[in-house]
Amino acid sequence: MTLLDKRSEPTSPSNFSACATAVVVDDDPHVRSVLTRILESAGYATDAFDNGAEGARAALATRPDLVTMDLTLPGMDGIEAIRRIRSAGSSAHIIVISGLHDDADKVSAFDAGADDYVTKPFRSRELRARIDAVTRRLNR
Repeated sequence: MTLLDKRSEPTSPSNFSACATAVVVDDDPHVRSVLTRILESAGYATDAFDNGAEGARAALATRPDLVTMDLTLPGMDGIEAIRRIRSAGSSAHIIVISGLHDDADKVSAFDAGADDYVTKPFRSRELRARIDAVTRRLNR
């Protein structure tokens, strides 16, 4: 398993009693980096991967609080990765972040087990607000 971005401590701690964790899965290194920075600023320790198979394995092994998943990935696509994560019983909040804009793609992602869907290009502030909403639910 190739860890692209080493797990790191959050740069701006939130009000978590224990550090929240996230797995980022995107084949674009720039997008992966941006997502990692946004999550770390929200208080998440992150692991990042460039393909669906490794991302799904990491999500099952580390049991993160949050997963961001692209859909068009080399090897295993994001839909299959989400199915595998859910079929193993993971309760991680899954946010799809994809350049696919069709309703059919969104419905497929939700049917596979996604909790939210954000299209690329995305606005960092909107994504951070969605992440903050997840964080509030985790803190209950």
